[in-house]
Amino acid sequence: MPIPSQGSESPDFNLPASSGGNIALNDLKGRKIVIYFYPKDDTPGCTVEACGLRDNYKEFEKHGAVVLGVSPDSVTSHGKFINKFKLPFILLADEDKRTCQAYGVWVEKSMYGRKYMGVARTTFIIDASGKIAKVFEKVKPEGHAQEIIESLRTLK
Repeated sequence: MPIPSQGSESPDFNLPASSGGNIALNDLKGRKIVIYFYPKDDTPGCTVEACGLRDNYKEFEKHGAVVLGVSPDSVTSHGKFINKFKLPFILLADEDKRTCQAYGVWVEKSMYGRKYMGVARTTFIIDASGKIAKVFEKVKPEGHAQEIIESLRTLK
């Protein structure tokens, strides 16, 4: 599936959460959501990205945004990642990759000439009405938190 465009309705999700239970898009209606998709817990780029979000978390809260990370890793893996790096936000386990597919981030990748399926590092800001307010594709982990905060400043 293609990546949802800015202004379109956000694809629904209902995923197991690192905090226990499930979190669905409907549970968060009326709030701004920063949902970032990343390939794998505790890998170099994903750790840089998560720690950047952690270090700027108060700023996200100031803008009234909920931060959610999504990867195909298990809730158990997410728990270890959160504990190791003291992450203050919830990670969602998309083990069947349906949510990654709905958001268009489950793609063919290539490394050293080998092709495989994986998550394209992508972040979405969802506004309080459930629409996609901003899409960040091909995210570079360093400095990404600041890019998101700049966009939140302009979002009503």
